[in-house]
Amino acid sequence: MMVTLDGTIVAVANPAIQKDLGASLADVQWITNGYLLALAVSLITAGKFGDRFGHRQTFLIGIAGFAVSSAAIGLSTGVELVIGFRVAQGLFGALLMPAALGLLRATFPAEKLNMAIGIWGMVIGASTAAGPIVGGLLVEHVNWQSVFFINVPVGIIALAFGLFILLDHRAENAPRSFDVPGILLLSGAMFSLIWALIKAAEWGWGDWKTLFFLAASVILFVLFAVWETKVSEPLIPLGMFRSVPLSAGTVLMVLMAFAFMGGLFFVTFYLQNVDGMSPVDSGLHLLPLTGMMIIGSPLAGAAITKVGPRVPLVAGMVATAVACFGMARLTPDTATLTMSIWFALLGLGLAPVMVGATEVIVGNAPLELSGVAGGLQQAAMQVGGSLGTAVLGAVMAGTVSDSFGDNWIKAQLPPLTPEQLDLAEKGVQVGIAPVPEGVPAEVAQAITTVAHDTFVSGMSTAFTVAGVVAVLAAVVACFTKRGDNAAEGAGAAHI
Repeated sequence: MMVTLDGTIVAVANPAIQKDLGASLADVQWITNGYLLALAVSLITAGKFGDRFGHRQTFLIGIAGFAVSSAAIGLSTGVELVIGFRVAQGLFGALLMPAALGLLRATFPAEKLNMAIGIWGMVIGASTAAGPIVGGLLVEHVNWQSVFFINVPVGIIALAFGLFILLDHRAENAPRSFDVPGILLLSGAMFSLIWALIKAAEWGWGDWKTLFFLAASVILFVLFAVWETKVSEPLIPLGMFRSVPLSAGTVLMVLMAFAFMGGLFFVTFYLQNVDGMSPVDSGLHLLPLTGMMIIGSPLAGAAITKVGPRVPLVAGMVATAVACFGMARLTPDTATLTMSIWFALLGLGLAPVMVGATEVIVGNAPLELSGVAGGLQQAAMQVGGSLGTAVLGAVMAGTVSDSFGDNWIKAQLPPLTPEQLDLAEKGVQVGIAPVPEGVPAEVAQAITTVAHDTFVSGMSTAFTVAGVVAVLAAVVACFTKRGDNAAEGAGAAHI
């Protein structure tokens, strides 16, 4: 709940952080990407820590560190410090997220695991729903710092419950050593890949720096795979991926998160900067999305228990694709009812994917690797979210760069210098109309129309790309099936 609440609160707070700290679009993206990058690089290693030392201990350390990092962000006075502590927050989040799934896997028998994961998904949906509203109230009536301070009492409550309620579950053949070279190779590979994709929008896809990091990621992934075949206790036993359902579930999580998180990044700017909503109003407008996740997750758990994950997963990704294509048709004047329909359909589509793909990955892995499997599931989601934010951000930037200048000229507005045009384009990328002070109302309205139309055009292109990715995910979902090893959970040892 704490990690998800923080993610959605930050999405609502991004415009306020940008304004207060004078941050650029790249800075705002790094507040998200720095967090996601830290998670993606360290989740699998953190899952291994849980398998080695126990998921309960790892979970509690993650909670404490996450709360302390959140307080540090709230005390920060510059965007660089915010980004730095967001990275620390991501590292501690990486400790607690796979541990949570490892605890669920070890606690519940096969016939109850899907419902347990469904309730887990419901909690994620509830905190996702609370985040925009609570965050909006705090941003509007207190300040943006308070959206991070709220994690401190939440963390204290979670730590108290965890100390008294959680039991330590460990498999009899749990790993007893660490694959340090494997950790370094995998971390370097994932960092190089995500860094290249995030910076490609700034450097250009053909730039030598982009190609260097992409090549480095490929080389490091190959070296990692070779090393894992030679070490006695590998970080990720490659035999896990002989399971087609597990591999398909991992790819599915990447594609789902790409479409969802990448698209959601622009929705908050659309609601606040284009439609002119307050942070609270924008949070309320996202309730159909999060509300359907709350309702849909336990229902999805029940359906998956009854019919297996394949049909719900395919149906969920088809619904997600339709919702993305629908949101690609949004305009600056779209009615609330129309927006709500697309948001609700998106939430309804995501619910079975969150539950089903998690069960497919964790349930198809051996119990002694439940932490690694949980880390793999979360890493896939965070990598997908980071890729979605970066790639769709590049799509938005490219669309604005290609069309804003022409739209400005067509509106017969005063000419801009190259420096003024570049500055204006950066504002338009987040939906802000570059209206100078003191201009006549007619000119201000014309500038606003050009800026908002250009932003919506970029958002439309981004959601179209997200929809295509969701269609591809629906195809991948056809290769999933119920976890072969889920029945092992009930026999876990209690220490």
